[in-house]
Amino acid sequence: MKEDQNLKWFDVEYVPGGYIFPKEDRPRNLGIPVCDSIPVIDLPKATAPNEHMQPVEAILNASQEFGFFQVINHGIPEKIVNDAMTVLKEFFNMPSEDKTRIVDQSKKGYIYTNSTDFAKDGVYLWRENLKQPCHPLKECIQLWPDNPTRYQEVIAGYLVEIQKMSLRILEMIGEGLGLEPGYFKDMSEVQLLSSNFYPPCPDPSLTLGILPHQDPSLITLLYQGNSTGLQFLKDGQWVNVGATPNAFVVNIGNQLEIISNGKLKSVKHRVVTSTHETRISIATFVNPSPDCIIEPAKHLVNELGASRYTANQYKEFVHRNKAFGDYTDAIQNALVTKY
Repeated sequence: MKEDQNLKWFDVEYVPGGYIFPKEDRPRNLGIPVCDSIPVIDLPKATAPNEHMQPVEAILNASQEFGFFQVINHGIPEKIVNDAMTVLKEFFNMPSEDKTRIVDQSKKGYIYTNSTDFAKDGVYLWRENLKQPCHPLKECIQLWPDNPTRYQEVIAGYLVEIQKMSLRILEMIGEGLGLEPGYFKDMSEVQLLSSNFYPPCPDPSLTLGILPHQDPSLITLLYQGNSTGLQFLKDGQWVNVGATPNAFVVNIGNQLEIISNGKLKSVKHRVVTSTHETRISIATFVNPSPDCIIEPAKHLVNELGASRYTANQYKEFVHRNKAFGDYTDAIQNALVTKY
């Protein structure tokens, strides 16, 4: 009896019916090779100006062709990243009753969902998830989980480094687009952290870790360690994103596609499961402030012709499209004309 009480929801020989998606939504071609053409970009050091333009061009090209790229030599100490992954592993390994608590939404506290809390059309995702607000950081920290005991300190240190890297990457993207220096400085905030735990699955062809979706962010920064499972859609095919040691995956969000007037692409992506691998990932969403008006940059409208997107207040864009929970093409609703 004691042994049964220690079993986790994923300790099963077969995928339970509640986790099996309709055939049209199930992942196919899970055995396709990992795409090795996703650029892995070495970020330049501040003291190496001659090496600056090559990664700027590489980031811009990747953002146009794939909507995804990876960065290495990003400046975030390996210890900070490892500590963050360790403390999240400790959190997800805790008993369910220790992870779950009633959250006062008026205080914007963290939200933990296990596999039976998060579903679409009656089908559950094969994951556990922890979401927490991150801005302003000093006010949010005290609302985060206090177990494990060092959770707040470790994750806060991680987010300080993420903020620095996100501004650096956005500045390079702005430079590649021909925008004035500092264009994104006052409009980008690391607003949300979403950590995911995907345990091994008896049959990955039947279920999904995350459904296909686009991000409503400017950019999303993902650390996935050495685990795979992330896929993005290109030319109608799902392509695997490989795991590069100590790299961050960066993907273009809806708001940056709008600002670039369609030059950069926010693409659909999803997570598939594995029969043998446990995946833990940390996604940080770099968003505009809620009241910020997002529209194509004037420089790019003049350069590329007519504006392809209507102006939207960021919070209205998210509310109207339910962008954090709806898996449709939210970006299409912002188009002036469909193309």
